[in-house]
Amino acid sequence: MALAAGCTPDASGAGTGTGTGTAPAPSSTAPGTAATPDSTPSSTPSASSTDDKPPSPSAPPTTGTPASKPLMGEGTETEQVRELQARLRQLDFFDRAPTGFYGTMTAASVRKFQAHRGLPKTGSVDEKTWQTLLSVTRKPTADELKPSTTNKLDTPDPRCMTGRVMCISKESRTLAWMIDGRVVSSMDVRFGSENTPTREGLFKVEWKAKDWTSTIYHTPMPYAMFFSRGQAVHYSADFAARGYAGASHGCVNVRDRTKLSALFDQVKVGDKVVVYW
Repeated sequence: MALAAGCTPDASGAGTGTGTGTAPAPSSTAPGTAATPDSTPSSTPSASSTDDKPPSPSAPPTTGTPASKPLMGEGTETEQVRELQARLRQLDFFDRAPTGFYGTMTAASVRKFQAHRGLPKTGSVDEKTWQTLLSVTRKPTADELKPSTTNKLDTPDPRCMTGRVMCISKESRTLAWMIDGRVVSSMDVRFGSENTPTREGLFKVEWKAKDWTSTIYHTPMPYAMFFSRGQAVHYSADFAARGYAGASHGCVNVRDRTKLSALFDQVKVGDKVVVYW
């Protein structure tokens, strides 16, 4: 059965294709011979950012003093990064919900904070930067660390009100996992570009693959749930790092890996998918 099975972020924010490839017959998980080991955001190729490269070493001080070892830098994905983002948000240096992934947006926010406090503008967090940030912020609340969504949920499409369904609104850019009309969980999403749009309509989950890698672009698509000829809901490290500055080639990107992992375990092959405005 021929099936497109590859979506990847577009470098300029406009997709260039939906991708084609041969995929296995529908099943609850993709065959192990077609999948590759799950990759972390630090290993995901990206043509438009350095989010997926190892952190660059800080430039040595002109005084000859050894540079402080970074505690966090680009490519790091930890709960400490989530706290960093929440604290930067308290000071209006970070303007989105914490993700726990240290990408280019986080690095830029750290540079702004360092410049504001007279620290070396490395874009990575050493002990001095971290202690300075702790001294001028408070401990983040649970809601600050993990808000339900950045975007407000849309009114559910009528087709979402019965059964088990991933209810995906292009208007609010959210995915609501609903069972018999009740919202169980929700998360932010982004879609394909104007040239490679995410298809709208009523679909069903055709097959799932926890560790899928695009057969076209050779980029990881963790927690992929395919619903329409190669278009899938899946985690995107690029979305986690750059937000809405980019776009997919038609897939529904999710930037909260933890939430999507939990959703992946709950969704079954055959569950409904509704994509609507």
